[in-house]
Amino acid sequence: MARQVTMIRLLHLDTDSGVATPRDPSEVEAILRAGHGALWLDMEGEPPQACEPLLLQTFGFHPLAVDDALQESHVPKIDDWEDYLYIVLHAVAFSRSEHGGGDLATIELDVFLGRNYIVTHHDLPIPALDRVWTDCQRDRRHFSRGVDHLLYLICDEVANSFVAAVDEMDDALDRVEVKLFNQPTPHVLEHLFDLKRSLLRLRRNIAPQREVLNKLARDDYAVIDSQARVYFRDVYDHLVRLYEINESMRDLVAGALDTYLSVINNRMNDVMKTLTLITTLFMPISFVAGFFGMNFFQPIFESDVWTSVPVLVLALMLMVVVPIGMYLWMRHRRFT
Repeated sequence: MARQVTMIRLLHLDTDSGVATPRDPSEVEAILRAGHGALWLDMEGEPPQACEPLLLQTFGFHPLAVDDALQESHVPKIDDWEDYLYIVLHAVAFSRSEHGGGDLATIELDVFLGRNYIVTHHDLPIPALDRVWTDCQRDRRHFSRGVDHLLYLICDEVANSFVAAVDEMDDALDRVEVKLFNQPTPHVLEHLFDLKRSLLRLRRNIAPQREVLNKLARDDYAVIDSQARVYFRDVYDHLVRLYEINESMRDLVAGALDTYLSVINNRMNDVMKTLTLITTLFMPISFVAGFFGMNFFQPIFESDVWTSVPVLVLALMLMVVVPIGMYLWMRHRRFT
């Protein structure tokens, strides 16, 4: 789990110079009042009491939307509040274990999008968001295209985190499949179930997030320019392909589970086959030893025949020849 960091940072685009520069968060209200340029306010790991004044009083967001962002966890969704949009996205990160398997972690990202501002809130660091933040400072064209284009960049980087997670899970699945035939231990089964749970969790995130991008690409929102919809449609297409890949990988995991059970059953059959063969070969030996070990002739009359050397040799020959003959017969009948 990533270490929680508390931070409020502000990025302001000056329309005259066209340069995006970091500013002190206390200047948010002054920048909004001046209506000059666009801004991006990012709140990471801040407690609700520190975020509420900014969201409720400075930006004037609805209390229900603020409560959703600060207090509750939601699946990806989008709410239209006319003057702004409230969007919930999920970023993912797959941590692969050393011996196979792994765990998928999800981080909720709350976004408020207005005409000249974008506000993001998240409890844990999101590498995709940090990459967009850095790119906006390096290349002013990203921010100068409008905050709706900035939202596209965030959605695109978040979708890329899904791609990276899928690639990691695919590599982990390949490693587990190799161990299925070499070392089909219970640990391999545990790793398969970990991958199955991670794929299920990924599916639960991709499906609703795909619908969010579909709405951004097709619906008419006041704060999103019509020309920007094509970019959201591109991200939507990526998520559609990821959903299909996720379904294929779920089938591969199910097939790997069936393979594991088949390998275990085959090994168990081989063990039972070996034990049955040993038991069958020792049955005639036990019979011969038991027959010649009986002394039912002794009470009636004394006989040295049964204790002579030829009889001993005959018994030993029977104990050797009969199992060998039975083994050759079973090989001829393809029992072994």
